[in-house]
Amino acid sequence: MNINVLPSDQAVLAAIIDPDAYAASPVTSGWVHMGTFEAIQAIVMAGTLGSSATLDAKLEQATDSSGTGAKDITGKAITQLTQAGTDSDKQAIINCRSEELDVANGFDYVRLSMTIGTATSDAGGLVLGHYPRYAPATDATTVDEVVS
Repeated sequence: MNINVLPSDQAVLAAIIDPDAYAASPVTSGWVHMGTFEAIQAIVMAGTLGSSATLDAKLEQATDSSGTGAKDITGKAITQLTQAGTDSDKQAIINCRSEELDVANGFDYVRLSMTIGTATSDAGGLVLGHYPRYAPATDATTVDEVVS
């Protein structure tokens, strides 16, 4: 371990879905360019799920930061969290390496997509960029402070 390299330089907050009470609908993070990172880790956070609510989450890929050609990344979806399954206040993690994207067709952007079903529920998500190709990588624009 190099003590001169900060943990926040190695695992960068690349995109977020702000924690909030979301109505039944999809919510998404911003797009992360995988040319910046070797891998990402999406952390799905379920808060209090509403009555009969569900929470699905997956990673999507696109060819640019506007979401052109957006499609799911095969195998990058969680098992549905449910209020009936006592999944309130639980988390799920989705890992993805850059080579798992459809790079042959120019897909090099990733985002986290969460869908709240049935009832308003508390939820949030983080996308951490790992192994930056050019360190240190830059955090999401919403990061207000990093304390060293």
